[in-house]
Amino acid sequence: MNANTHTDVEPLIRVEGLKMHFPVTEGLIMQRTVAHVKAVDGVTFSIAPGETLGLVGESGCGKTTVGRCILRLENPVEGKVIFEGEDIANKRLSQISHLRQDVQVIFQDPFSSLNPRQKIGTILSEPLRVHGIIKDARKRRERVAELLKLCGLNPRFADRYPHEMSGGQRQRVGIARALSVNPKFIVCDEAVSALDVSIQAQIINLLENLREQFNFSYLFIAHDLSVVRHLCHRVAVMYLGKIVELADCDELFDNPQHPYTQALLSAVPVPDPTVEEQRSHQILEGEVPSPTNPPSGCVFHPRCPKAIESCRREIPELQDFSPGHALACPVVLGK
Repeated sequence: MNANTHTDVEPLIRVEGLKMHFPVTEGLIMQRTVAHVKAVDGVTFSIAPGETLGLVGESGCGKTTVGRCILRLENPVEGKVIFEGEDIANKRLSQISHLRQDVQVIFQDPFSSLNPRQKIGTILSEPLRVHGIIKDARKRRERVAELLKLCGLNPRFADRYPHEMSGGQRQRVGIARALSVNPKFIVCDEAVSALDVSIQAQIINLLENLREQFNFSYLFIAHDLSVVRHLCHRVAVMYLGKIVELADCDELFDNPQHPYTQALLSAVPVPDPTVEEQRSHQILEGEVPSPTNPPSGCVFHPRCPKAIESCRREIPELQDFSPGHALACPVVLGK
């Protein structure tokens, strides 16, 4: 899809210098902190109204933690999360309860995220009751039927329990639940990774159609780059708690500049065996360092084929390579 940076539009949400460090403790009675897991370590990006930003990277790079901090399921140790001009990162949960209606989430596992003891109708009507959106019980049932149809499900599914549905159907229920309160922003945390490939395509198309219909924004957390290319306007690439490259979707896939992004994209298989055989693959040496003790300087330098001496000392900042394309690599930027 054609990328859209929405440069002339005020961001719906802006994340600035976000950090989330989890303490590592030892001792049973007198616990003491011996280290910190730097899951997110200075992340900055923005998302415009109606935009989908893809957040990609290897498992353990901090993608989900970023989403959880935005949702305030985790309390970041540093940084800002500005939603419609209001910094919600350091406020008490009681002060931002009104934002629960505007910011929603679609979880990775559609089974564990639904209450197995409740029928689908109850699961979908509960947010309407809690937020006082629809107070009349009969009208809530009508809205539940409308939500189910909107997400491609038969309204009679309202009388079913989650275990009576397939994985794709349960994920549609999760999407319907997020839509029930008319949100402005939705965090999709690996929302299709637990589904079969054929079902993935249906859910991706549903998410795209809903975004076009209701003009809300997504933070789409994923590791499947083909899914990201189909759905997202822009893509941010994370490595060990930091964003190393951020660009329009087509620009990033057609012209990756950071060595890590290049290696990540070279690992994506091509369906044509002739083309795949002729492609060059960039194999990274070594393992991902521990977030408890990340490398000094650029966190990618131990595995980077372009690393120079200064990469070991200086922490690179995300800087413009071209309009709408930023990366954290002074070697590529020539600085």
